[in-house]
Order: sequence, then C-alpha cells, then structure tokens
Amino acid sequence: LETLLVIGVDKMEPLVSSGSYNNDGQADFLLLAIFDKTAKTTTILHINRDTMTDIPILGVTGEPAGTIFAQLALAHTYGDGLEDSCENTADAVSMLLGGVKIDHYVGMTMGAVPLLNDMVGGVTVTVLDDFSGIDDSLVEGETITLQGEQALHYVRIRRGLEDSTNLNRMERQQQYLNALTDQIESLGDGFSPSFSELDQLSQYIVSDCSVQQLNDLTRRYAGYEMAEEMLDIKGEARQGTEFVEYYPDEEALQEQVLSLFYVPKEA
Repeated sequence: LETLLVIGVDKMEPLVSSGSYNNDGQADFLLLAIFDKTAKTTTILHINRDTMTDIPILGVTGEPAGTIFAQLALAHTYGDGLEDSCENTADAVSMLLGGVKIDHYVGMTMGAVPLLNDMVGGVTVTVLDDFSGIDDSLVEGETITLQGEQALHYVRIRRGLEDSTNLNRMERQQQYLNALTDQIESLGDGFSPSFSELDQLSQYIVSDCSVQQLNDLTRRYAGYEMAEEMLDIKGEARQGTEFVEYYPDEEALQEQVLSLFYVPKEA
C-alpha cells in the first residue's frame, strides 16, 4: 500500500509561515487516498474534521510535547502552518487509524479551490442544499457548472444552512470530488494547465513531495480502479460545550482499519 493525505486548510490566502510553533489554520478537510499496488485499486477515506481523538502537540521550541484529546482539525494548528503542521496532522491521522503509515501529504488552503475548479473548466453538480441569502446562484435541485467562488462556497459553507453540520458538508464535498474526477477524466490529454496557472496554484500548496514526485504519483496510479464509493468513518456527532464533536464507533473503526490496511495471516 501507499497512502496520500490531502489536507484542506481553512484559510484563503497563500501559505506562509506563522514564524511560531503554532498557527490559526485548522485542517477543515481530510482525505486519505489508499493505493493498493497488488490489487491495482484506489480507495478514498474521507475523515471528519470534528473527530475527537488524541492529537500530538508541539511545545514552544517546536518539539513534541505530548498529546491532547481534541478535534482532529486542531492538529494542524501546531507548527508554523507549513510542513511541520502537515506532518503533525499526518501523525494525528496515523494515531486515529491505529498507527497506519502515512507516506505522503499535500496541504492546500481553501483559496486554491476556485483556481483548481476553473483550471478544469468548471465542475457540474446538482445543488444539494438551499444557499438562499448566502449564494443565490446556488439553487437547491438545479444542475449547474460551478465557476470560481461558486465552487468554494459549495464545498466550504455550512453556517447559515438548514443543516449546518460537517457531515452534511462532507456529503457535498464528496459529490464535488467525484464530479471533479469525472471532469478531469473527460478532458483526457486536453487537461494541460499553463505554467502560470500551476505557478499560481503552487502558492497555496505545501507537500513532502516535489511537483515531479506528485506528477509521478498521479501517473503511477492513474490506471488503478477507483472504489465506487468514498468511505468515511462511522460514528456519532454530539454537541460539545462549544462545538460539535464527532465520536468514532471504535469497534467499527477497528474493523475498517483491518479491512483497508491488513490481510489475514496465512495458516
């Protein structure tokens, strides 16, 4: 197996260092791509940012300083907002999944969404929520091709909606990602972003891989069969003292980890 963690940081501006051991960018979106090199398959695990779990924390010198039980999204706030924050988030996801190795990560601020969306010519979805008074161009039940800020609103907004839970937003995010994948596949060799587009997009992205390594990963697994449905972790959302907290079903999570990352030992 090879794994790639995609981290969507809830900030709009390009990525810059906070110059400190902490920052204010939470991991609002977490997706783990699992590539099975034997079965030639790709499985996507969408992880709720509200998941309550042990997350590693960093001290004022940037060194590990133990763990706290908190929302998974907060793992990214430790570190300067660049590589060390992504590494801390990857460590938190690994701990949640029982020590599974996270091979690579890509962190991206939400400001990159309109750029990526428009690079592929827009993404077509049937609007799942009523965005009245928030973005009136998004009409529930209508099928539209999202452009620019529309795409950002569709995958990011939850406050002010009838169902403002992250679970509801995750449903929209999964719908959007599936439609984005379909759009890229439909373009085939016609998907060729310009240097200026890639240069602009790169300002919003940080990764442990170089651009060439990411390109190699994409090419290596492009022919793999994609699992029909994006997976998530079963659990229960509860209203905490201040925020909604998501508690995984520990037994179901253990079974899911065994199914995704292990094979039975031969007798």
